[in-house]
Amino acid sequence: MPRFAMGLRYDGSAFEGWQTQPHRNTVQDTVQAAIAKIAGHNVTVYCAGRTDTGVHARQQLVHFDTEAVRPVSAWVRGVNNFLPSSVAVTGVKPIDPAFHARFSAFARTYRYYFYSSPVEDPFRPFMTWVHYPLNLEAMRKASQCLIGTHDFSAFRASQCQAKSPVKTLDRVELVDLGESCYLEVHGNAFLHHMVRNMVGALMEVGLGRESEDWVQEVLASRDRSKAAKTWPARGLTLWEVHYPSHFEVSELFDVRFVEA
Repeated sequence: MPRFAMGLRYDGSAFEGWQTQPHRNTVQDTVQAAIAKIAGHNVTVYCAGRTDTGVHARQQLVHFDTEAVRPVSAWVRGVNNFLPSSVAVTGVKPIDPAFHARFSAFARTYRYYFYSSPVEDPFRPFMTWVHYPLNLEAMRKASQCLIGTHDFSAFRASQCQAKSPVKTLDRVELVDLGESCYLEVHGNAFLHHMVRNMVGALMEVGLGRESEDWVQEVLASRDRSKAAKTWPARGLTLWEVHYPSHFEVSELFDVRFVEA
């Protein structure tokens, strides 16, 4: 059966995560229902990364199989017509049947946005608010111990279903934008709540409650009970998913107008 790759972006605030649930209030259920309207039959959509409740995606890639013959405009504009404003299809293309949205990806990039301010700003819905000043340099230094291949059990949710807690992070970068900041994490794969739990640990350092070396101690302990709380989902976005270049899927996220 022909296979299609589809680019998505969404505001996850109102959804109970990606993965299908009986109540149908998930991104997967919403997207599958919209595609079925165009395909004329039910479809199953497979994603690059199953985002949690309240987590957003700037570049989520999915694939689905269908024998329905439709123009690309129908898969993009038509499906978008049946989606809420919080979800958008950015592009669709036929793709090699061997392609798999999850297993063909070799890396993923997440960003966690936050800001420090005496009052909460309603114009920053995709960022987490921190009421107290933060020592960003201490957070930056503490974060470097997370780079490399480690057992991340200390930052793993109890309900995580991953077969192994060992993951590789190639980059952990704290970027100061002036009025806000983000932690960008690039790695081969991630555990359930892993990024939000790492942010929680770094916040303890930034708030002066723990030393810079404490994050290394938590990591080495492999004990979730020794780490900090899980930080809110609203600041987390699946920023980019990385695939071998021959699949040419990056074009699915280019939504600029092209002059004739």
